[in-house]
Amino acid sequence: MDLTFDKTALTGNTVLLTGAGGGIGRETALAFAALGAFVLLTDIDRARGEQATAAVNLRFPQAAHFLHADLSDKEAVAALCEKVLAQYGCPDILFHNAAVVVTGQVGAVPFQAWEHSYAVNLRAPILLTSSFLPHMRKRDRGCVVFVSSSGAAPYLNAYEVFKTAQGEFSNGLAAELEGTHIYTYTIAPGLVRTQTAEDSIQAVAAHMGLSTEAFYREQAAHTLSPQEAGQGFALSTLSASTYHGQEISSLQALHKCLGTGRDRTTPPATEAPALPPALLIRIFDTFQAQYHGWLQRNLFERQWVLRDFKKRVGLPAEAVDNTLQTARNTLERGESPTLSPALFAKLQAYWQHQYTLLQSFERDPDQRKAYGRQIQAWIADLQQLLDLL
Repeated sequence: MDLTFDKTALTGNTVLLTGAGGGIGRETALAFAALGAFVLLTDIDRARGEQATAAVNLRFPQAAHFLHADLSDKEAVAALCEKVLAQYGCPDILFHNAAVVVTGQVGAVPFQAWEHSYAVNLRAPILLTSSFLPHMRKRDRGCVVFVSSSGAAPYLNAYEVFKTAQGEFSNGLAAELEGTHIYTYTIAPGLVRTQTAEDSIQAVAAHMGLSTEAFYREQAAHTLSPQEAGQGFALSTLSASTYHGQEISSLQALHKCLGTGRDRTTPPATEAPALPPALLIRIFDTFQAQYHGWLQRNLFERQWVLRDFKKRVGLPAEAVDNTLQTARNTLERGESPTLSPALFAKLQAYWQHQYTLLQSFERDPDQRKAYGRQIQAWIADLQQLLDLL
């Protein structure tokens, strides 16, 4: 995907990007430079880091500089922070992309590998953030981004447990930064075919009785190129205040900034037959009112609801909101929107889950009945739509 960038969107901003020597990191550096930022690339592999920096500067002269760093060494991390502050000042954007992927069964992974994973995947981001955050607070401006993973998975515990903790660190930090102009969030690249990913997937696929190629074929609809993932990473920072305290995806950022079309994580769509416009509008209004209500809640409640929604539906709430808004716009033009039955089935299951929770948590019987009737009406609307699709 070759996108046209606003070359001044990040002019005057300095980005510290870890793990920038290859794959998604290299593409992220290129995308940041395309947006006008000055990029400090760090990597443990000096040759790869210098090559990536040269590639950035070839396309965007004097837009990048390489800093060699071993993030598993806390003294090296401290030295990196001192050098950055002394020579470039506090970064405007701190982007934690570096990672080491450790695979294997619990009990078979050497404890030394667990320690190395902890050092790179959790300790280093905490040390870097802790070093630069006071300077961001002083000027009340900054952005700290953590690259998240897909969540708990077999044979990846020694990696995922620290990536999950990194996400929780971001969530807690977001609460501390509420009311400031410093923003933090996590972003998932999706399944991207890089060498690092292939090495880990080869090990995981073998445990699942699949070849690497078979694994990728099964996940084809969810796979991005390194370029797409890197572009989504860089573009996400343009909406940092919107994403504060959330977990998003590269595709979500691409869609929001550039209107790249259907989120690939959305189930395949089918042409809808003639549907009652009033029913569709009622369903669209219901979700959008709920979603925007969630955004008005305090940070802790908002995070819990958005995370629970994503877990139940398999998509971020914002991505669903964008999808339904696109369908509404199509309908208002007098055209038939393209709808996904699978998406509406998941929404129905989500409201059924909410109805079950209501029975346990609402103590006032009158309120419980009133809210219950409302949720059941939403479920009935979705069932009517599903029967027609």
